[in-house]
Amino acid sequence: MKLINTEKAPGAIGPYSQGFEVNGIVYTSGQIPVNPADGTVPEGIAAQAEQSCKNVGAILEAAGSGYDKVIKTTCFLADMGDFAAFNEVYAKYFTSKPARSCVAVKSLPKGVLCEIEAIAEK
Repeated sequence: MKLINTEKAPGAIGPYSQGFEVNGIVYTSGQIPVNPADGTVPEGIAAQAEQSCKNVGAILEAAGSGYDKVIKTTCFLADMGDFAAFNEVYAKYFTSKPARSCVAVKSLPKGVLCEIEAIAEK
């Protein structure tokens, strides 16, 4: 197992890591839309989806992978009413259309609107 850690994505806010690589597969922890440079969270679902995607991408890059190698994502939305707007942003990053689950949850850390985790080939 190889620990993945980058300053280009927000640090963990709990007892977990940003990700791991095991046997050529990269597993990212869920990424909420926290800007790693200053800790801020943008307003609105489109901006938050954008930042979450960028955070996932930074971890993939640190592992030697990329969006084009993502096998599966799991997406969490605070409101399924944001599904279409979230998809519009998500589609710009995950162009290979990996397998995906997308569910609504009661709440997310820091009151954010979305979270994305990914599994990718290295």
